[in-house]
Amino acid sequence: MTTSSLHRGQELVNDFPSQGASLGDCINVLRPRWKLLVVTLASTTGAAYGLTYLIPPTFTARTVLISPQQQQSSGAAAMASISALSGLIGANVKNQADQYVALLQSVSIADKLVERFKLREVYDVDSATDARRDLRDNTRVFAGKKDGLITVEVDDHDPKRASDMANAYIVELQELSARLAISEAKQRRVFFEEQLKGARDSLIAAQQRMEASGLTATAIKAEPRAAADAYAHTKAEVSSLEMRLAASRRQYTENSSVVQQQLAALQSAQSQLRAMEKPSPPGDQTSYLSAYREFKYQEALFEIFSRQFELAKLDEARDGTTFQVVDAATTPEKKSKPKRSIIAAIAGLLLTTALASRLLMTGLRQN
Repeated sequence: MTTSSLHRGQELVNDFPSQGASLGDCINVLRPRWKLLVVTLASTTGAAYGLTYLIPPTFTARTVLISPQQQQSSGAAAMASISALSGLIGANVKNQADQYVALLQSVSIADKLVERFKLREVYDVDSATDARRDLRDNTRVFAGKKDGLITVEVDDHDPKRASDMANAYIVELQELSARLAISEAKQRRVFFEEQLKGARDSLIAAQQRMEASGLTATAIKAEPRAAADAYAHTKAEVSSLEMRLAASRRQYTENSSVVQQQLAALQSAQSQLRAMEKPSPPGDQTSYLSAYREFKYQEALFEIFSRQFELAKLDEARDGTTFQVVDAATTPEKKSKPKRSIIAAIAGLLLTTALASRLLMTGLRQN
């Protein structure tokens, strides 16, 4: 570092007021200039207040709805009787309010509102992506932690459009939830509807095979009902365990305890089933027994899926009425921003503080 650099640095240090200046020194410097500070505060506050009228007013519309809650299923008791199938439906969402908040903030609903209210023209943007971004910036969706109520707030320069958009969020949420299997009842209905179709076809085929096998006196004397019922129950249990294991493998690794326990239960049921199955040679009269046992199995499976499908439809119809709007958005009568008084006060204080600091530095430097 050169001597000239040290000299310039010392001059800069000497230009600043002493760090030892007391509060009394500061008051003595500013007291003669208090009128200037008051005039500056008043004038800048008034000017800032007037300039706030150049900012377009923003109106906020608010709508509040009750978060749909998972009600106890009508088929809970029936599901307990076939516990092997109960794990196929999936776990309920722990926080329903958060799920619906996420749906309200989804791109699907945003695109609907952009198209419905022509927000590209409103926000003066060229792309739907920019319109979604501006809509997201002007919208707040949150759920109460204690009451679970979902609130949607929309800001807009047009009060009527703000209220219409807030209410449109609820309409679009209802339409979106109708398309998605988001409730436990809808998931069960979709699952059992698919299984019921396959069970119906299998039952028809089993009935045709049983009728083709013929009915003989030996078959009647064998009284196959009890054996066939036991076989049907065991085979239905095997099918249930296979489906449950397949569902678990999509969620857990092969070495997880859940998969290993279900695999052991499946192997045990399969062993029992193999012990009960005794292939008959062609033309043997016992072929009727095999056909009868298969028919009883398909019949039992069809009854299970049919009963659960009907219960799921009832639960789904009940879940469809759980949307309840507490407060629908109305056209706001007062603007929410800008806060003219706050903006003017902050601007006046900042400029007056800057002037006071400048005067203080100058006065202390002179002293």
